[in-house]
Amino acid sequence: MRAARVAYFPDSFHEVNGVAHTSRNFVAYAMRRELPLLCVRAGTRAEAVDEAGTVRTLELGRSRASVRLEKDLKFDAVFWRHCDEIALELERFRPDVIHVTGPSELGLMGAYFAGRLEIPLAASWHTNLHEYAGRRMGWLRPHLPPRSMAVAQRSVEASTLWLTAQLYRRAAVLFAPNRELCAMLERVTGRRGNLMQRGVDTAMFTPERRTRQANDGRLVLGYVGRLSIEKNVALLARVERELAARGVRGVEFVIAGHGGEEAVLRRALVRARFAGVLRGEALARTYADMDLLVFPSHTDTFGNVVLEALASGVPAVVTPDGGPKYIVDDGVTGVVAEDDGFSAAIAAVAQSPARLGEMRAAARTYALGCSWDAVFDRVYAGYETVLQDCKGDAASQ
Repeated sequence: MRAARVAYFPDSFHEVNGVAHTSRNFVAYAMRRELPLLCVRAGTRAEAVDEAGTVRTLELGRSRASVRLEKDLKFDAVFWRHCDEIALELERFRPDVIHVTGPSELGLMGAYFAGRLEIPLAASWHTNLHEYAGRRMGWLRPHLPPRSMAVAQRSVEASTLWLTAQLYRRAAVLFAPNRELCAMLERVTGRRGNLMQRGVDTAMFTPERRTRQANDGRLVLGYVGRLSIEKNVALLARVERELAARGVRGVEFVIAGHGGEEAVLRRALVRARFAGVLRGEALARTYADMDLLVFPSHTDTFGNVVLEALASGVPAVVTPDGGPKYIVDDGVTGVVAEDDGFSAAIAAVAQSPARLGEMRAAARTYALGCSWDAVFDRVYAGYETVLQDCKGDAASQ
């Protein structure tokens, strides 16, 4: 069977976030499999040539009118100026399906062209934008009573989810990183959600990159990701204080990432090294030198960094909200705990070297069973299903 020709419109590609990480691996997968794929994305970088010639790139610059959403993420309301250029490239490529990753300017344009070309739209859910919007209402807290604040947050979340769902309702096939989000998409769109989990490079992220000496007297707790309100990073400072009160010695944080809460964290944490944004081997070594990954986010749809930590032989402590709880086997590859229980969970593991050793081994074993190829094989199976359905509908008319 001929492989589907896919035009991919990712929200981000070069940035440091889950969508970009998945998108780079998706393009790499298409190159490895020599699958016809056109990646339409924002950026200004020169790309390596695909020797097989099956993967093409259209990289378009954002304007100065772009609105900054995060330190390295923007929205360009006048991105439509590239419409003719995109139309020409799509005409040359002749896609069977267009895949978008969210309601960005790229996602909206992808949906527009899917309708214009009368081909199926695929949409994958990567970011809980509605929850992010609700948490960013925190600036109102000093001005509203608690009950009114809660009502305001719920209202913002509900309206943002409704708006986002308008894009996903137009898709013929939907993907999400966990069953909980598949069910949510099914509820708000009336369409079936398919799993599109994440994979990990176990050759890059491995315990073999550990450089720390054994029994050096330190308990290295790591965090990797955006330093933003919705990531609940304020909990890290609380954990440090509570571990000190419990008499846990040698605690040291290593923070990899950037964001608006960095200055607050620098003031709040007593013993912490801020490594900035890390990639490749530098990031892999940083993971491997941790004892535990402390990931307090309640809003992540999957948690790439959690899987990378497990591949590095580093157990993770995560919350019972969002996607990371589906990665961590509580008590085996890490701990799932409420915010109030983070410190106790970390202390319990830290005070039992034998248990920590067992968790490290189990974390690595679990990660070895995850691969990007398996993830994207399932995505292409989803494309084929919807394309076959379209052929059946056409034949019956």
